[in-house]
Amino acid sequence: MSGMFVGMPAFPKAAHDAVNNRTLRGNLRHATHTIRAKRAKAVAELSDWAELREAGRAVKDHTLRHLDRYLVQLEEAVTAAGGTVHWAADAGEANRIVAELVRATGESEVVKVKSMATQEIGLNEALEAEGIRAYETDLAELIVQLGRDRPSHILVPAIHRNRGEIRDIFRKEMSEWGRPAPEGLTDTPAELAEAARLHLREKFLRAKVGISGANFMVAETGTLVVVESEGNGRMCLTLPETLISVVGIEKIVPTWRDLEVFLQTLPRSSTAERMNPYTSMWTGTTDSETADGPQTFHLVLLDNGRTDTLADQVGRQALRCIRCSACLNVCPVYERAGGHAYGSVYPGPIGAILSPQLRGTASEIDASLPYASSLCGACYEVCPVAIDIPEVLVHLRERVVEGGPAVREGNRVLLKPAKGHAAERAAMRAARWAFAHPGALRAGQRIASRTRRFHPRTLPGPGRAWSGSRDLPPVPAEPFRDWWQRTHSGKGGAK
Repeated sequence: MSGMFVGMPAFPKAAHDAVNNRTLRGNLRHATHTIRAKRAKAVAELSDWAELREAGRAVKDHTLRHLDRYLVQLEEAVTAAGGTVHWAADAGEANRIVAELVRATGESEVVKVKSMATQEIGLNEALEAEGIRAYETDLAELIVQLGRDRPSHILVPAIHRNRGEIRDIFRKEMSEWGRPAPEGLTDTPAELAEAARLHLREKFLRAKVGISGANFMVAETGTLVVVESEGNGRMCLTLPETLISVVGIEKIVPTWRDLEVFLQTLPRSSTAERMNPYTSMWTGTTDSETADGPQTFHLVLLDNGRTDTLADQVGRQALRCIRCSACLNVCPVYERAGGHAYGSVYPGPIGAILSPQLRGTASEIDASLPYASSLCGACYEVCPVAIDIPEVLVHLRERVVEGGPAVREGNRVLLKPAKGHAAERAAMRAARWAFAHPGALRAGQRIASRTRRFHPRTLPGPGRAWSGSRDLPPVPAEPFRDWWQRTHSGKGGAK
């Protein structure tokens, strides 16, 4: 998987730096609490929310179990409707396919719908290397692009920016990308939105190629679905002559009827709306230059680690995710650390379980992500498809400690060596040996009891981070075995 923020340290170091940024913490606290409260109110309107949640989980699990069959059905339906399907095993292949498709049109610029899949593979950078400029049209993504920044939230990529910062970015950067910001631009939301609208309008009217992702793909009809709140997505999907959609293979649902569930749960969980203001659906191509929709349509189906994730019976539930961001808005860790600390386009709790599976746990940042949680369970409670994120976090921690994912070398399957957990593994090996030798265990317990007054109340070195806010449990005055023998002498003492 591509998309790692270059040079990212492990999560604890990145989070430590972010927590010390008071402006960032204030922006995150205000935004997440506001979205969280609105979502809770929107969800409470539905008396059958629990049933919808279970239905979404069931549809996703069924689809993942039969993913091979539904992907073939989708390809046949898209092809029958006039589209062309491409299969990309990894980020490099997907980027090559898209770049070649754009070059074939003779164009050197494209407009983009907000797409996490294209961010995951680093498509904008790959196109730039080929002399093709990609313009983000989602307001938050536009802010991130103009600010030469990185997204920090699934739903609101510029959540870490306040209005004053956005105004300054528009004033300084818009002229380098197209129409400049209006003179005297203030930080009122209406003026900022109007500045973005004027800046983007000329790009919509000029662009011949659009690039999108998709929230859902319907196998039985070959229909793709994009839901959004601004209308920029619909402009990108309907105006350009050529549309290229890059979509993860897990975004598929079997039937049109299955959309009913997700078109209720997604908007309430993400934007706290009863339905998305813009729900765009397209099937194949249009034959008329005056009709809405592309005359040429390409669908790039992206694997990029997804089939490896699917092979993990515990971890595969991360592929149910519909990118609503509800887990981010309730997570106490994300609220304080922000999205950049996760080193991925997928931040927060879902990123902590998705990125290490798509990219592996060999890097410092990916090995640390499963520990970026208090395991409070709030993320599971709000997930509209019932992903048990705490369960997957613990599962991935086990993988990291044991040595990361299995890798095949010829006919042998080996564990990649883990990094940074040698002391923990050594302690576990010592404990295993002690419990297997009762005499040694008994002697150790007695020594610990007789030296108890010399024991520290906090741990030294790296352990200080754990014991800095809690005392070590005191060692009892005598081991349980000795107490039992002393108090139950002649009554069947401990063996």
